[in-house]
Amino acid sequence: MQEEMFRISSNLQQKISSEQAFHYRIVPVSEDEKGLLFKTDVRPLDGLLAELNIVLDTDVLLEPCDSEELERYLTTNYRIGTKNTSSTLGYTNDFLEKILHNAKGLGSSDIHFEPYETRCRVRYRLDGKLLEQYSIPIGDYPTMVNKVKIRANLDIAEKRLPQDGRITVKNGTDEFDIRVSTLPTLFGEKIVLRILSRDTGSVELAQLGFSEKELERYREGIKKPNGIVLISGPTGSGKTTTLYATLKLLNTEDTNVLTIEDPIEYTLEGINQMQLKENIGLDFASSLRTFLRQDPDIIMVGEIRDVKTANMAIRAALTGHLVLSTIHTNSAWGTISRLIDMGVPPFLIASTLNMSVAQRLIRKLCNNCKQKVALDKDLLPKQFTVPKEWTHHFKPVGCPKCHQTGYAGRKAIYEILPVDSDLSTAIKQNRLEIDDYLKKRHIATLRSNAIEMVQQGITSIDEVYSLLIN
Repeated sequence: MQEEMFRISSNLQQKISSEQAFHYRIVPVSEDEKGLLFKTDVRPLDGLLAELNIVLDTDVLLEPCDSEELERYLTTNYRIGTKNTSSTLGYTNDFLEKILHNAKGLGSSDIHFEPYETRCRVRYRLDGKLLEQYSIPIGDYPTMVNKVKIRANLDIAEKRLPQDGRITVKNGTDEFDIRVSTLPTLFGEKIVLRILSRDTGSVELAQLGFSEKELERYREGIKKPNGIVLISGPTGSGKTTTLYATLKLLNTEDTNVLTIEDPIEYTLEGINQMQLKENIGLDFASSLRTFLRQDPDIIMVGEIRDVKTANMAIRAALTGHLVLSTIHTNSAWGTISRLIDMGVPPFLIASTLNMSVAQRLIRKLCNNCKQKVALDKDLLPKQFTVPKEWTHHFKPVGCPKCHQTGYAGRKAIYEILPVDSDLSTAIKQNRLEIDDYLKKRHIATLRSNAIEMVQQGITSIDEVYSLLIN
């Protein structure tokens, strides 16, 4: 993509902060014994040069460029967060704290610390994609690892085994949690920090990506007093967010809601949330067994991982409770096949499953720069049959508003499969081919929803290519 032409190394990026880059209209492009070379569109250069020599405390060189070129450099390499990010991100004693607040301010979901032979790179996951932001000298990296471990109450002496922990970060009124995972690798411990927002104000079902018909169908499934609702999809597809939005809707004064999660990603007032602790025997199955003695109305299980948990969820549903959970499968019907493969009897699935939902998260095209072009069939899978009315699509271009990526924000797409009497019969008879049933009931699949979003110009063919293959 064009953005790669303007990408600078993370070593150069962290020479100045985002605020300094945009304020002074400068971008570092190289460094040698003469000093640090910046591109700028500021004229004249003398006043800026004198100020930068003082502010940055280093020898500065300036190279003039036009405003359009500089804007591309700025928006490709630097982002201004919604909240105040750190003033400078060179490697200092408070580097970890600055990274945490900087990532949160930019809307990053994960921070990756990855050690290699001569350096450690730091990457943020922004809109589902990893982007390198900073570099840490490999000699300083063990200190960074220990700082993270101490904050997360992990064993700093244990470097051979993976560890998991949690950090609470407070900065004035801003407070958020971070899930910590360490992994031994060839050159040191890799660390991934998952930023968990405590703010559920924006978590609403109507804002997640359901169509009107899908939302109505989903609401009907979760309003039943008992049964199981399963949401499937790969890691990072937004399953947990959909679950929390569902719980937020169902959380009323006359309802007892219990959850067992790993980890607790949002905190919801009025809901009794429990953290999974497998090291002391507190797993999903044993928690469910205890939950049944807590007079629950609604139970949320973070994930159905094995037949033991699946059987306990079915038992809870059979005894008059509504159970919500997630499972890793590729489609709504694949969830049912997965349960059967796990050893759950088909007649129990047919009598307890209210609804199976599959979802994916896809990046939305930037409305400011997306470009309408004639449909190029070479971009589509070979076996894909192109509808006659499909003559155009939109492609990502890149502009300052989307940091030259061509995309801005993400949206969930769903496949909702309610279990009615006909489908219940098919499950009992273990009939795995239901294409005719889906067409008869006008149930939109992930594939059909993906095609519609491309036709409407919401996303690109590249973003949904994997869904078009199936």
